Amino acid sequence: MKLLAVETSTEACSAALIIDGEIQERFEIAPRIHTRLILPMIDSLLADAELKPQQLDALAFSRGPGSFTGVRISTGVIQGIAFGADLPVVPVSTLAAIAYHFFLQRGEYCAFVAMDARMGEIFWGVYQKDQQGFAQLIGDEVVTLAENISFPDKQGVGIGSGWGVYQTELSQCLGSHLIDFEADHLPRASAIAALGVMGFQNNEAVNVEMAMPVYLRDKVAKKESER
Repeated sequence: MKLLAVETSTEACSAALIIDGEIQERFEIAPRIHTRLILPMIDSLLADAELKPQQLDALAFSRGPGSFTGVRISTGVIQGIAFGADLPVVPVSTLAAIAYHFFLQRGEYCAFVAMDARMGEIFWGVYQKDQQGFAQLIGDEVVTLAENISFPDKQGVGIGSGWGVYQTELSQCLGSHLIDFEADHLPRASAIAALGVMGFQNNEAVNVEMAMPVYLRDKVAKKESER
């Protein structure tokens, strides 16, 4: 299978191409210049593989949560390629990508993923490693105050940028459930690609019109406006 993936939801910008399980990736931490980087990254990957977009089987993108602008960039880029090449798209959670990449590196089976969402909040999701090594969501992904997190009765490692900002609040909430924490985990397109292949095989691919971002904060804004 041949699948192209992009990830631009944080200060990291990356693209990855997976061909029959082998992944090539371009990755750079470069805040505010993703629009200048992502298309050359894609062109480079396809040129090295001697492929045109029409020869791909599918696309995948980081659908959020994340930076509003960053999530829009990944969505727009993938929508453009999908329209032009008539390809199906697999939307992949940014939090799931962070957890999956972590599981590849460590032998832990539970990750408390927290991304800094600004405005005093975090994007929060708890993931466990399934039998295939992929990241399986426990409960829901939410945007919340660090002191209001909910979590299962499991021990795990805290990962993501939210731990660099709210480590005290998160650690106090989790107590003995927390084994350790690592704040320097960013989402990568290589993880989006691997999860995209799994999603494609599980019939989770959608037509380009349905390939939409997920911001999480939309729900909060709606509730506040209704009060």
